[in-house]
Amino acid sequence: MDRGITALMVWLAIASVGLIASVTVLTVLLTDEDTEANGGWLGVAWMSLLRTLDAGTMGGDTGGPVFLLLMLMVTIGGIFIVSAFIGVLTTGLNARIQWLRKGRSRIIERDHTIVLGWSEHVFTVVAELVEANQSERRSCVVILADRDKVDMEDEIRFQVPDTGRTRVICRSGNPLNRADLELVSPDTAKAIMVLPQPGDESDTSVVKVLLLLNNRTWQEPRPAVVAAVQDSDNLVVARLAAGKTGLVVDADDFAVRLVVQSHRQAGLSAVWDELLSFVGNEFYVRAEPELEGSTYGDALLRYELGAPVGMRRADGRILVNPPMNTLIEVGDSMVVIAEDDLLIRLCEEPPHVCERAMVTVPGRAATPDRTMVIGWNSRATKIIDLLDQLVRPGSVIDIAAPHRPTAELQKERQNLTVGYQRCDPTIRRSLDQLNLGDYQHIVVLSDESVDPGDADDRTLVTLLHLRDIEVRLGDPYSIVTEMNDDRNREVAQVTKADDFIVSTKLVCLLLTQLAESRDVHAVLEDLLDPAGSEIYLKPAPHYLRAGAGANFATVVEVARSRGETAIGYRLGGESHLPPSYGVRLNPLKDAPLALGERDQVIVVAES
Repeated sequence: MDRGITALMVWLAIASVGLIASVTVLTVLLTDEDTEANGGWLGVAWMSLLRTLDAGTMGGDTGGPVFLLLMLMVTIGGIFIVSAFIGVLTTGLNARIQWLRKGRSRIIERDHTIVLGWSEHVFTVVAELVEANQSERRSCVVILADRDKVDMEDEIRFQVPDTGRTRVICRSGNPLNRADLELVSPDTAKAIMVLPQPGDESDTSVVKVLLLLNNRTWQEPRPAVVAAVQDSDNLVVARLAAGKTGLVVDADDFAVRLVVQSHRQAGLSAVWDELLSFVGNEFYVRAEPELEGSTYGDALLRYELGAPVGMRRADGRILVNPPMNTLIEVGDSMVVIAEDDLLIRLCEEPPHVCERAMVTVPGRAATPDRTMVIGWNSRATKIIDLLDQLVRPGSVIDIAAPHRPTAELQKERQNLTVGYQRCDPTIRRSLDQLNLGDYQHIVVLSDESVDPGDADDRTLVTLLHLRDIEVRLGDPYSIVTEMNDDRNREVAQVTKADDFIVSTKLVCLLLTQLAESRDVHAVLEDLLDPAGSEIYLKPAPHYLRAGAGANFATVVEVARSRGETAIGYRLGGESHLPPSYGVRLNPLKDAPLALGERDQVIVVAES
């Protein structure tokens, strides 16, 4: 009996056969007439079987006393055996259902996306994958985490109620356990995402999972493996662990580059948020044989739907905003911004360009920056180093923090002069002493010495003070801040800060993009590298004359003449309205367009 339900069912079946056989033998030996009347020993065996399974069958029996007594015996024995069988079967089914609900069964799927690990950002990943797979007939996302399967499914159902055609399957198991990993059928997956885990040992867990995946014996073709590390010092180790087929991104460096680029251009984080999210426009690499033989500059106005930003050579090299005379050769593909790859379409004839609305003289060159960094954390040094590569010579950055960063003040820099003012960011009197009206940009860094939730609370208090000071001074500066939790971003909207950088969410969006297309990584690296082309928001009057009727094709033509690629615009009057904050990417090129003094054109350019 201790061998389980299967053994119990076998023994009950043997007992049933023994009971039926015994009664049949006794009936044949003791009742000749009744045996003959009921079809011989085969008929008696059949009658015994029916009475064993159904006690009510005996109600119509006729015969001698011995025959009836034997039928009563087999009926009573059958009651006990069948009752025990039903009980065992019910218990077995319940146990099997509970085992299945624990998520310990191996899935049978193909071309599914595997997410290893669990954190609060898994909901962002699932929502993005659901959005990315809307055009697919069927898709599947499988999550493996060391949590209860039912709890995971309930949380996902609450956070992402509408999954459309995408099925979300959860399995309970440790991603560091090889046997648990096999539950999610990694050989047949199309991509595997290793989510960064909360805590100080996050990178260690990521590296161990990557080692396990890299040392596994795979069936070809291997799925794409993407992961992120929180500490830049662990990047080399993680990439060694991932092997040649794995792709590991530096979450810390990614956040730093977004902070640096966004603080100099209000609204840039909204552009990045749309490009990294599958809600709206994103990057696609698409072959266009019809464009072979033409130049990149000519291709900018050849798209009815879609905004080109670069090319991928046949050898895999990515060129973002190449020179306009770059020839598109056989085997080359275009890097295009579009809502979906199915919506990218070439036009039969280039759209009309309104020459009288074009502004041919570029705007004034940028002047040296004056930036105030309020607060200090582990990313501050990287922010200053990267900013030194982007700003004009003679620029100034002052650090306002409770403690003096001596090492940063002593380091020699090429374009920046670094200063320091003592400040408690949450105290109004301390902020008033900074003379904030002398600065163009303010960056508020999250406090890493406290819990992430408490750090966001302190940031919110600082932003409220800064906004009040800005109103009193007459709107002299832009404000960019770090947030740890995207839910706090909605609360912080009341401060009307220009940009919020939620690095953890953006990293999850980045991993989701890379899981769908690895080519996006090279595009993003180029756009975030100070040595290449970046995304800029430039004043609309530098491109279109006020009051002149025009379209976006005219903006594209003006930008092309300056070696830039126009990809959209931002309406100044909607800059504080979520979810787009006035950003319009990949607009129709022939639709009427009027931009005012407060509006901006979004371009990809070298400066």
